[in-house]
Amino acid sequence: MASRAGFLSSSPAGPGSANPGAAVPTGGVRMAGMPPSAGGYRGLPSPAGQYPRPGMPPSRSMPMGGIGPMGSPMPGPSYGSGMPGRPGMPHSSLDPTRKRLLQQQAGGLMGPRRGIKRRKMADKVLPQRIRDLVPESQAYMDLLAFERKLDQTIARKRMEIQEAIKKPITQKRKLRIYISNTCTPGKPEGEEAEKVSSWELRVEGKLLDDPGKQKRKFSSFFKSLVIELDKELYGPDNHLVEWHRMPTTQETDGFQVKRPGDISVKCTLLLMLDHQPPQYKLDPRLARLLGVHTQTRASIMQALWLYIKSNKLQDCHEKEYINCNRYFRQIFACPRMRFSEIPMKLAGLLQHPDPIVINHIISVDPNDQKKTACFDIDVEVDDPLKSQMTSFLSSTTNQQEIAALEMKIHETIESINQLKTQRDFMLSFSNNPQDFIQDWLKSQSRDLKLMTDTAGNPEEERRSEFYQAPWVQEAVGRYVFSKVQQRRQELEQEEDADLR
Repeated sequence: MASRAGFLSSSPAGPGSANPGAAVPTGGVRMAGMPPSAGGYRGLPSPAGQYPRPGMPPSRSMPMGGIGPMGSPMPGPSYGSGMPGRPGMPHSSLDPTRKRLLQQQAGGLMGPRRGIKRRKMADKVLPQRIRDLVPESQAYMDLLAFERKLDQTIARKRMEIQEAIKKPITQKRKLRIYISNTCTPGKPEGEEAEKVSSWELRVEGKLLDDPGKQKRKFSSFFKSLVIELDKELYGPDNHLVEWHRMPTTQETDGFQVKRPGDISVKCTLLLMLDHQPPQYKLDPRLARLLGVHTQTRASIMQALWLYIKSNKLQDCHEKEYINCNRYFRQIFACPRMRFSEIPMKLAGLLQHPDPIVINHIISVDPNDQKKTACFDIDVEVDDPLKSQMTSFLSSTTNQQEIAALEMKIHETIESINQLKTQRDFMLSFSNNPQDFIQDWLKSQSRDLKLMTDTAGNPEEERRSEFYQAPWVQEAVGRYVFSKVQQRRQELEQEEDADLR
C-alpha cells in the first residue's frame, strides 16, 4: 500500500501489508528558658574588672548582656556569646541549659551550619501562656486544627489518585466508520484516460463527540485490517488486502483499495481492535461460569478468584490448594490444583478476541447514490480525568504558595513569642525594680567570670589569708621547678645551635 492524502491505499498490483517507518539565626549564651531575641530592650554592659551601674552607657568593647531578673529571659545577646567554657573549669557550676547552649555554640565554631532549621507543625502552636493572655487566639487554634484535618484529607486523596493512575482508566466511546467507494468507467482507445474500468474503496472513521484537542488517527484504534474480496473474481492470490500494526507503523486517517472491475463486488472487512492492555476471549464453558466473555487477563484472574472465594473452593488446611467442583473438573480436567498452576492452565483457555465483521457491496452502478455506509462500534479510549489527575499531582504552584504562607505564619508566631518575652521583662522590672537589678547583676557576674575565663573566687583571692594555705608552698615549688626546666631546655637548644 502507498500513503496518499493521509490515507493508506492499495494499488491493483496485488495484496500488500502497509507498514511505513515510524533559613535560622543563632544568639549568645542565655539563662535557662530564655528564647533568642532579635531586638527590643538590651541589657546593661559589664566591662571587665568592674560591676555594671544602672544608666551606664553601653561599652563598645564588650557585648551586651541578656539575663533578666530571677533567671527570666531578656532580649539581646548575652555575655559569653560563642565562647566555650575553660577546659579545667568544673561543669557542675553550670546549669544544664547553659551547658547545652555552650556546647551548641562550640559546635557552631567548628564549621558552618548544616542547614536551615526545619519548620514543624508545633512551631505554629501558640503557647498556653499567650492563649491565657489573649482569649481571642482560640480562633487561631481552631483554624490550626481544621488545617491539620484538611492536610490529612488531601494527603489521603493524593495517595488514592497515585494508586488510581497506576491502573488503566478508560471510557467507552462510539467510533463511526464510513465505507464508501467510487468507480471510474473505462475509455475508448486513443483517449488520455484509463482504458479499464476500476473502482476505489475507502474506509475511514472518527470518534463521535470527541472533546480532545488532538484528534486520534483512525488506524490507531486497530491492530489489523483485512479486506476480503470476491475470490472468484480476483483469484486466490489477489483477493485479500491486509494491514497489520508493526512497531514502525505510522498512523493514518483511513485506508483505500483500488482494483479493476466494472461489476459490483461483495467484500468483507475484518477489523481487529487494538486493546490496551490486551484483552482475551474466554473458553465458552468458563465464560458462562464466570460471566465474563472478553476481558483483560487481570480482570479474568479477579473474576476467577471471586468465584473460588464465593464457592469456598480453597482448601481449609492447605491454603495453597483449590478443590475443584464439578464445573472446574470439566474445564481444568483435574480434581485439585495449586494456585500457582492457575495461570498455566488458564493460558490454554484464552483466545484472541473475535474481529469486527462488516459486509459491504462495492457498487459500480453510476445511478446508485447509496455508496456510503456508516457503522458505529464501541471503542475504549483514555479517560480525560487521568490527564487531569496527573497534572494535579505534578502541579507545584499551590505547594509554593502554601509554603510561603507557612513561612509567614512561623515568622508571626516567633514575633509573638519575642513580644511576650519583652512584656515579661518590663513587667518583672516594674513589679520589683530592686530585686530585679540585684538578680541581674548576679547573672552578669556569672557571665563575666565565664567570659574572662576565670576559675575560682576572685573575692577570696584578693585577701592575703588565701596565700597562707598549706598548699601554697607546694604550688610555688612546682611553679619554680617548671620554670627551671623550661629555661634548661632553652639553654640546651642554644648550645646545640652553636655546635652546628
